[in-house]
Formats: sequence, C-alpha cells, structure tokens
Amino acid sequence: MSAIVFAIPGDIDAPTGGYGYDRRLLREWREAGIEARHLALPSSFPFPTEADFTATEKLLAATAPDDILLVDGLAYGAFPEALAARFADRLVALVHHPLALETGHNPAVATALRRSETLALRHARAVVASSPATKLTLATEFDVPADKIAVAIPGTDPAPRSKGSGRGEALHILAVGSLIPRKGYSVLIAALTAIADRPWTLTIAGTPDHAPATAAELRDGIARAGLSERILLAGGIGADRLAQLYDEADLFVMSSLYEGYGMVLTEALARGLPIVTTLSGAGAEALPDAAALKVPPGDAAALAKALARLIDAPAERRQRADAAWTAAGDLTRWSETARIVADVCLRGDGRKVG
Repeated sequence: MSAIVFAIPGDIDAPTGGYGYDRRLLREWREAGIEARHLALPSSFPFPTEADFTATEKLLAATAPDDILLVDGLAYGAFPEALAARFADRLVALVHHPLALETGHNPAVATALRRSETLALRHARAVVASSPATKLTLATEFDVPADKIAVAIPGTDPAPRSKGSGRGEALHILAVGSLIPRKGYSVLIAALTAIADRPWTLTIAGTPDHAPATAAELRDGIARAGLSERILLAGGIGADRLAQLYDEADLFVMSSLYEGYGMVLTEALARGLPIVTTLSGAGAEALPDAAALKVPPGDAAALAKALARLIDAPAERRQRADAAWTAAGDLTRWSETARIVADVCLRGDGRKVG
C-alpha cells in the first residue's frame, strides 16, 4: 500500500506560511491514520548546488518503489527535468507560489526558474495548488493542464475573538509575514508615514532570515521616517506569541505585492479583526467586502487612505470586525485541506481518502 513521502527543503519548523501549511498536512494525516512521513531535502533550494541535486536524487531513490513523492514547490520548481522525469510515475508537486514570480529576482534568474519549473511540472503525475489563483497561473503561464491541478486552499483553525489592544485612542495595527520583498513592507511604511499624524502603532511579526538585506532596508526606512518608537519588528515568533499579538490587535493589515493565497488573512478573519489588504492573492479576493478594505498592491497612497479611514472611524471598524467574526464560521478547516491533498496523492492506488 502506498505511503506519502513529503519531501520538503530546509527547516520545516521555520515560521512561514508555506512551512506552516506543510507541517499541518503532516499533522492532519497522522491524526487521520494516513501513512505519511517527512523527507528533509537540502536547505539550499531553490538555488541548490550540484552536490545538493545529487543528494536529493539519492534521497528520493531510497524511498519505497510504491511511495508517492509529494514535493514542496520550493524544491520542485528548481528540479532539473531529468530528475523529475526519473520519478515521474509517482511525483506530485505542491505549489504554494511559482518560484519565478517571487519578488526581487533579477530577469535572468526569473527566466531560469520559469523554465525549470515549467519543464519539471510536465513530469508530475498531479499538481496541488494552494489557491485557485495559483492554479490559473500554472495553467496559463507554466503549461500545466488544468485538469491535472487540484486546489487545496489553506485551512484555518477556530480561534477566540480578539480583545483588542486596550490602548485608548492609539489604534494597534498588526502585520504578519517574513521580511522579504514580496510582502511590500516598504509600501506599508510609506503609507504609515503619510498618516503619521494619526494615533497608531504597528507590530510586524516575521522572520528577517530569508532576506537579510530587505530586513536591514526596512529597519533603516523605519528609522529615516522617524517611526522607530511606533513600529515594532517582532521577528520570527512562535504560535503562542503570535496568538497573543492577534488578540491584542485592533486592525490587521497585509501589504503584499503578490500572494498565492495569504493565510494570514484568514487567520485575522478567524479572530474577528477588521482588515486592510492589498488585492494580491486569492485570500484577499475571497475576503468578504464587509470585513475588509482592499486596495491595489504597491499603491502607498491607497493603502494610507484605507488605514486612515478605519483609524478615524471606530464605528466602521466595529462593523467590519463583526462581519469578519460572522464570516469566520465558514472558513475551510485543515482536515479538509489535508483530505484533498491526500486524495490527490493516493488516488492512483484506488483509495479514496475521507
């Protein structure tokens, strides 16, 4: 009987949305009695050395012949075509976000990644996308047949409603996500600089480790704007501390330039927080308009206007918070996400999961 071998590069415990999704699949499968295990790939992906490619091939070859190889897209998109072709009969690709579309790549790197991902995806027997938007991108830009792609949007756990900061007039804003170019934090700082006369504070929870230069630029930009006393960079934090930050927030903001989904948005919705977000992914598009103000990505003026609107209007904030809390009950749960992915992986041996 086939088992799922989930091949993931780097530190699976890293505090990012993609790794969180992967960890949760493994947990849900364990609790559901689905045979699955984690296979750690080299941490250098998506830019591995030749030695890392060789090590990866050996790790995959050491699995049982009937194991299904579910490979996280952070590695899969960088696979040489020959590597993907060798294991094509049992490969499933999980794509959170196409590598070539990551903000900050120079054109040559983006072109090389687009080519490698396109060629590798030809050899996957199935593909799992974490959002309808990613499925559309894979079908239209990476030549993956649409009927080969299943969508398994991230689940969301039920959570207690946020109590708020209790800081009086100063509204406390929360943003969550790694300090990388795609998250658009420079746009957020520009927006908040434009409304520095309003009473607000901001916490950004996200690791600086993936793009140290971007993190340094963000710290410098905050200092230049004179906002160091009002903006806290909390770094990569654990689940308990993150839950505390959600509980103490009055407003959630996401300034991303692009997201395959945007798990933090549904996490904020589950907490009953009013939201200001860029229209940068499927998560933002799926948010009820009653709960969130949505602006174009990269538009600091529009982001500033939306933030100022909710800072200035406590009654509207309460209305949007109530709408978020109402909508939270309809969110997809992780058990369903895991069932979809397992079904894609195991359907070849005649099993239907769930």
